[in-house]
Amino acid sequence: MNSTLIQMTLLMALGVGWRKIRPAGLSAEQTRQVLTTFVYYLLLPAMVLEVLWTADIGLHSLQYTALGIACIAFAMACIWLVGVLFRFEHKRLGAMILAAAFPNVTYLGLPVLEQTFGAWARSVAIQVDLFATAPFLFTIGVMVVRHYGEDESKSHKPAWTYLNAPPFWAAALAVALNLNGIVAPHWLAGVLQQLSAAVVPLMLFSLGLALSWTAINVRNLPYVAPVILIKMALMPLFAMVLVQYLDFEGDYKAAVVLEMAMPSMVLGIVFCDRYRLDSSLYAMTVTVTTVLSLFTLPFWHGVLT
Repeated sequence: MNSTLIQMTLLMALGVGWRKIRPAGLSAEQTRQVLTTFVYYLLLPAMVLEVLWTADIGLHSLQYTALGIACIAFAMACIWLVGVLFRFEHKRLGAMILAAAFPNVTYLGLPVLEQTFGAWARSVAIQVDLFATAPFLFTIGVMVVRHYGEDESKSHKPAWTYLNAPPFWAAALAVALNLNGIVAPHWLAGVLQQLSAAVVPLMLFSLGLALSWTAINVRNLPYVAPVILIKMALMPLFAMVLVQYLDFEGDYKAAVVLEMAMPSMVLGIVFCDRYRLDSSLYAMTVTVTTVLSLFTLPFWHGVLT
């Protein structure tokens, strides 16, 4: 785990360095937008198709869904109680709910699991994301941010329409091919493998581009502290208790719990901007929890293994 995180840190550090140096005059925001769009619309669907086409899909896939949704709902309830108790402003509380509840299961979780446990763990990360985290985010999560934020757009898309996206199309196709026993042609499998190989380094580099030390503000510490406690401690602890009642064994159990121990997802900043939540608070939370995860993930890995 330590060796893995050193590699992850160096790749993220390259992104942080790009933010400072701005090669060819390209800002971190411009570069990140291009890279994440490229990954989201081409590379990630290719990886989803490659992994889920040959993955062992069955009852445990539903268990990934149950565990992920239960942990996210638990974290949301905890931070909501804190917000109500201390009467936090709605825009801050909405950002805190997103930061505390939704882990970075793909952009950080996928490379960490793959490098720590092996290629088989990519299936765990992808199933946790596509069968639990992303559907919950684009339905209940969207409804929460709409409630606490401001939606000035004239068109109000139903929350479920957010699931109309390339990774979900790839997942549906892969599951259909998998369950029908269709074998991928050798040439297609080779193309998918080459596209998939670029996902991890680009994800980590993009995550580094998203980290901003200027977002750290002492005034936000009272709001970030409860998010850190819930996200980095209570949520994985809850997952450890819950996973005992599910049919996971050995490294599979450790991998799925580690996904719940990941820091706050980067995608949440898009929702904060879109619905006028406290974006600076969210950006600070992403930066702080990502840095802290370099210490907490080895701890949880040691406990689990």
